[in-house]
Amino acid sequence: MSNEYDVNLRYGVDISLDLSDKVAVVTGGLGGIAMASNEMLLEKGARLALLYPSFEREKAATVAEQFDPARVLFVECDVAEPQSVEQAFATVASHYGQLDILINCAGYVMLQPVLETEFAEWQKQIAVNLTGPFLCSQAAARLMVKGGRGGKIINIASQAASIAIDNHVAYTSAKAGLLGMTKVMAKEFAPYNINVNTLSPTVVLTPMGEKAWRGEKGEAMKKLIPMGRFAYTDEIAAAVLFFASNGSDMITGADLMIDGGFTIW
Repeated sequence: MSNEYDVNLRYGVDISLDLSDKVAVVTGGLGGIAMASNEMLLEKGARLALLYPSFEREKAATVAEQFDPARVLFVECDVAEPQSVEQAFATVASHYGQLDILINCAGYVMLQPVLETEFAEWQKQIAVNLTGPFLCSQAAARLMVKGGRGGKIINIASQAASIAIDNHVAYTSAKAGLLGMTKVMAKEFAPYNINVNTLSPTVVLTPMGEKAWRGEKGEAMKKLIPMGRFAYTDEIAAAVLFFASNGSDMITGADLMIDGGFTIW
């Protein structure tokens, strides 16, 4: 038997990143990274279901005016509550009849030193940043397995999952757990052609990120980033788009750093 191989063999990557036959759920669907991702996914032809918490009901109504209702469904959901998640994904399945992509964008952070972090605050950050992605990924994967089309699960983690940053104990713990969860899911879901990966941004210039890192603290952080700046939302969205496309079909259980070199240190 010859050991030679055909260098002309190709998988069939769609370099246009077309998603016209895909349905994507985006949790925290009204946030900065989510909105940038929504625009790119829609540009590539995807249909969306945007999950948002009850306290953003008025914002959802306003944002809904920007989108074609035939292509964007808005679903109220508490991502850390099992029954709410179950109902939300049932609504998506009933509305679209399929699910191909899940982007876990919902997030929450309160920066506090370890000794000042109250248990309730710890629980809230773990609930939104780790329990939420678990429940939503589980619900999405069940639909993907049932549909037999494979799928993509993209978890928004953080550079804080891989390197210690002061005042981030609850957030770091949740995001580090998200990396571990992603790896286990990637291994278990691979037989169903479901890819599970994380993106780990540095500080992103969302309203939440800008507020948390404004002033001298932010300028000091930028000095630790070799690229000398924070990330923009469309830079994260571009990575989301790649992981949602079939160009990433051979990537699973991976964590992509989008940190300007911060974690090189």
